[in-house]
Amino acid sequence: MISDETLDQYRLSGEKVRVVRDGIPENDVRGIVVAWDDTHVLIRKPNRNVVKLDRNYIYQPAKEPRISPVD
Repeated sequence: MISDETLDQYRLSGEKVRVVRDGIPENDVRGIVVAWDDTHVLIRKPNRNVVKLDRNYIYQPAKEPRISPVD
């Protein structure tokens, strides 16, 4: 699970993140961290939609190479 400190860094910097949900890269969510609680994170996508995702997914900067959860 991603820490509060890491989420706060992403939110304050406005850095785009990639949320890896499974082994298929097309299912990744890219956007900016807006808010979070104990179990969920809100991500604002480029089209301004907001998505509520589980904190147990892999969160990483969008500019870094993708980390596969299958490996």
